[in-house]
Amino acid sequence: MGQAIVEVNDLSRSFGGKTALDGVAFRATAGQVHGLVGASGAGKTTLLKHLLGLLRATTGSVRIFGLDPVRDPVGVLRRVGYLSEERELPEWMSVEELMRYTQAFHPTWDAPYARELLDTFALDPARKVRELSKGMRAQAGLIVAVAHRPELLVLDEPSSGLDVVVRRDILDAIVRTVVDDGRTVIFSSHLLDEVERMSDHVTLMHQGRVALTGVLDDVRGSFQRSRLRFGEHFDRPPALDTALVTEGSGRMWSVVHTGSPEQFRHSVLAQGGEVVESRDATLEEIFLAHAGRTRSQVEAA
Repeated sequence: MGQAIVEVNDLSRSFGGKTALDGVAFRATAGQVHGLVGASGAGKTTLLKHLLGLLRATTGSVRIFGLDPVRDPVGVLRRVGYLSEERELPEWMSVEELMRYTQAFHPTWDAPYARELLDTFALDPARKVRELSKGMRAQAGLIVAVAHRPELLVLDEPSSGLDVVVRRDILDAIVRTVVDDGRTVIFSSHLLDEVERMSDHVTLMHQGRVALTGVLDDVRGSFQRSRLRFGEHFDRPPALDTALVTEGSGRMWSVVHTGSPEQFRHSVLAQGGEVVESRDATLEEIFLAHAGRTRSQVEAA
């Protein structure tokens, strides 16, 4: 197990009597991309704000590089890069002024790297921030987050609402941050295909709790999606061991399940059916299963 950059233990937080985080444990190790997924309101942004020292825990502890981000914000934030979903940048500055302003706070600022990213994103240094499109703002925000070569990069929905080309450029820059420098990234997103493509480790949050966490390949290998065929029609989903979500009708059903494939096959056989096809579940399928919803229910909603 790698060196711990982030350690969160039994973290809870409430707002006006409503629980936002409930006994959360979270650990991020060096040189890894940690994907944080969950529905809106699951607690992802609240957790990230605790990591940055923007919120104080009601109970539990948060340590970044072994430091308390509330008690020692300078010691933590000088080693952290952050991009928020809101892209909060000073409107009156030009892009070049934004670069110089940020550089003043970070002795480790890599000016050639910042210039390279400006060229990659085709951002005009003379343009005012207020004149930038949503995608350009995200690109400018990412540059100021990564150009000082932070040990920890925290990204809250970095590609939300952006077109495919901008999303690709941003994700490529994130990958370079990790591959070239061995940095640590915590990457929160509702775009599960991106998290699946980017992450080494994934944490699924549901209603303020950690529902699932682990190495992505191990998580995916623990869940299967199987297509089933039965000899008789079922008016309702058949009762099967280790099934999380079942959808279909009549004789044909599709199931996301855990446990050993052999155990599941025995359960299907006992109901007069057979497994037609089985594969590892996608992250999206696992997420929906933990939320107790099928894809057809989500599409209908």
